Amino acid sequence: MPGNKPNHKPVSKPARQLLFSEALQHKRLTPTKINPQTSPPLNEFTTMPDKDQSTTMDRILQEITTVSRRIEGMDASITSLTLETKSMRSDIAGFQSRVTGLEQRMGSLETQINTSQVREQDFIYLRSKLKDMEDRSRRDNIRILGIPENEEGSDMQTFLTSTLPKMIPLDFDPPLEFQRAHRIGPKRSDNSSRPRPIIACLLRHNQTRQILQVARNHSPF
Repeated sequence: MPGNKPNHKPVSKPARQLLFSEALQHKRLTPTKINPQTSPPLNEFTTMPDKDQSTTMDRILQEITTVSRRIEGMDASITSLTLETKSMRSDIAGFQSRVTGLEQRMGSLETQINTSQVREQDFIYLRSKLKDMEDRSRRDNIRILGIPENEEGSDMQTFLTSTLPKMIPLDFDPPLEFQRAHRIGPKRSDNSSRPRPIIACLLRHNQTRQILQVARNHSPF
């Protein structure tokens, strides 16, 4: 016969199952060989987790310390901000007090200004009245020039009552009466070439107009 072929008998299914079970049991019972050159010592397996755990704890502690320092810095910043806020509140309270004082002073000044304005109006009115009274009092004044000093004696009104009718061609009825009469200016000597003028205020306005009219008619100018 050409070529001897191995004679394999077919294995039944129950036999295959038995062989597989025996092989599996043999594998479980066979001890694993450890190469001392390639495998780490046993104590390294027991110490490595402790080193990793210590390193992790150190990192956690460092992070906690860093966070704690940051929190302390934040606390210091918050404390500083709190102090600045209190200072600003104090400054604002001071400003408010000053503003209140200024408002009160402004109110007082406004009252004074209003009072001053009222007084100014009163002053203007009184000055106007005074001017009117002065004008009214002066409208009956006449000025007499050329009468020598001391010729009137001690009574100027009596002197003018008797002298003016002689100087002015008018018949005064009733007779002239004066409210006041006097010289103006510093006193001069009796022989002065320029005697002081006399200012006389007549009692009756119509007599004043008559005298002034005659004086205008006889004026050389």
